Amino acid sequence: MNRELTAALMPNGIMQLEWIDSDTKPDAKADKGRQVLEKEIYRRFQEDIYSALLFLGLSDREIPLSVSLEFWRNFTGIFAAKLRQVQDIEQIREKIHISLEGKKIKEVLEKAPFMTGAEYLDEALLKFLWSRVETKFRQMIKGYDGTVEGFLKTYSPDVHLIGRVYFHLVENRKTEEYPFAFLATYSTSLSKQGRSRHIPLKFALEEYRHHSQELLDILATIHLAAKKSDLVADLLDSGEVFHPLAWTPKDAFKFLKEIAIYEDSGILCRIPDWWKGGASSFKLVVAIGNTSPNYLGMDSILNFDAQILLGDTVITEKEARRILEESEGLAYIKGKWVEVNSEKLNQVLDLLEKTEGVIENGGLSLKEAMKMQLGAKSIFGDIHGDGILEVSNGEWLESVIAKLRNPAMIKPTLPGKGFKAKLRLYQQNGLNWLHFLHSLQFGACLADDMGLGKTVQILAFLDDLKTKKTEGANLLIIPASLLSNWQNEIIRFAPSLKFFIAHTGVNSKGKTIMKDDSFIDRYDLIITTYSLIQKYEAIKSYSWNYVILDEAQAIKNPGTKQARAVKRLKSRNRIVLTGTLIENSLSDLWSLYDFINPGLLGTSKEFAEYAQKIKNDSYGYGRLKKVISPYILRRLKTDKSVISDLPDKIEMKTYSGLTKRQIVSYKKTRR
Repeated sequence: MNRELTAALMPNGIMQLEWIDSDTKPDAKADKGRQVLEKEIYRRFQEDIYSALLFLGLSDREIPLSVSLEFWRNFTGIFAAKLRQVQDIEQIREKIHISLEGKKIKEVLEKAPFMTGAEYLDEALLKFLWSRVETKFRQMIKGYDGTVEGFLKTYSPDVHLIGRVYFHLVENRKTEEYPFAFLATYSTSLSKQGRSRHIPLKFALEEYRHHSQELLDILATIHLAAKKSDLVADLLDSGEVFHPLAWTPKDAFKFLKEIAIYEDSGILCRIPDWWKGGASSFKLVVAIGNTSPNYLGMDSILNFDAQILLGDTVITEKEARRILEESEGLAYIKGKWVEVNSEKLNQVLDLLEKTEGVIENGGLSLKEAMKMQLGAKSIFGDIHGDGILEVSNGEWLESVIAKLRNPAMIKPTLPGKGFKAKLRLYQQNGLNWLHFLHSLQFGACLADDMGLGKTVQILAFLDDLKTKKTEGANLLIIPASLLSNWQNEIIRFAPSLKFFIAHTGVNSKGKTIMKDDSFIDRYDLIITTYSLIQKYEAIKSYSWNYVILDEAQAIKNPGTKQARAVKRLKSRNRIVLTGTLIENSLSDLWSLYDFINPGLLGTSKEFAEYAQKIKNDSYGYGRLKKVISPYILRRLKTDKSVISDLPDKIEMKTYSGLTKRQIVSYKKTRR
């Protein structure tokens, strides 16, 4: 068993490092590097968290870290990358300002993994940490005598700031054969307005002909890039880097694919806007669920259609095949330059053929559609990470998903007249959400923070089912320690519910009475415990309306007899209640979903493979959240928009003395 360093977020937004046991088995060399880096990260965090975050962002990405630390390394790595690319940073120094765009914040939040305290992660916290890291950098660089690059090298020896050389690539529409132009420039002294002046690199040969060392300093970043790029090496060896060049689409494409190499070496690249956001590329877009299906549920068949898209432009199959025959690299299509990757375009066309086959075979179920959005193996094959298949929700399905993610949009379901509790607004929204899922026949996970009233929301839902005369009894499975709590809550808030507790500790007749369906049918709700479900044949054989699990983490391990017994129960639908969705690993999540919506996350083996892949694919967490979020409702006590009049928690330390026997036992154990 290995130990790894993880980062946990506290309710107040403070980050705390923790050492935990890990079952991962890295190779010996990688593990040694990880241990050294983890110790250094831990040491720096004890001294100053914001300086440590800067160090984390500049650390060697080849060294693997825990999922949580990797997330923070990626976030602060954005700051580090922007810092390295600031023009004239040596002159600006402590006056620097680096902005964090709202689009980038949203992207970071979507990629956030399931880590301890992830529920406290929001836009405000990211902005706060960003500003504090920036402030810390300003403070430190103000008191540093050396260069900014020298300062950053104290954090990471391999860091290279943007130097004085710039590579420019622009379109040249005057000629079809050479539609691109390349030029290398260098920056001279600042103008009166405080801006850098750029002149062609060839003039550096003239300006520094008697100062060879200064010329070498200017060209240092080019020499560095030449070590990794054959294109730059050829330009440098031939001397063409000092002259304007006319380039073919093939030349320009090779240059654009190597932008990251140049910028890592300290060369700032000025390139066309259409490439900055990611070049428009081909993909197959499958829109699922434009209209309501004939029946609702995970197995309902949805209509769908598929189109080939180039960026946001629809391309016919005939046009795609013509492009495939005529182009490679970059092609000018419908007024824009696009990347043409023959292998991926062939995959898109193959996927189009498969979708036509699916339509002929009867269509696509909702369960299959959600699995496709996850990016796991699907009926279209293993498309994970290729970016060639995009599954979008049609008009009907999108409206359903939007309501599930925002219960305030759902039409209110008022509790029955016999229900005695007055629901808070968020609890009313919870009832609306449960009822909407019920109408769709989807399973639900109510994951509100402890103390927000999951019990009263479920009782309001069950009372509503009784009011609407829904057929069949419901089964509630709970830990034995909660039996009296549920009993008291039912009597207090939902006295019209007829319930029976199938537990000999509470009801001495429970074992003899629970023999057949006729007895169960007399009640709205049967309550039992996880340890007793296998002892009552009637519970195992009865077809329940709902099976509801409280403290559902009891089935987090799908291999246990308890979890298997629960999942074998027959019911129209299922609900789980838990305040801790994931305790140890993503497999906990799979087990809960295997209960409420079986098959949604694939088989246990498929999900394990997916979970392993997304450790190295930050977008994978975003896809997973997109798939599971409609069926989870989680609100926090710390969220003032949920509950504003809740008093702050008060913690008091109290100490109890030991008896003489306990003192003897304690001393014996200590010895």
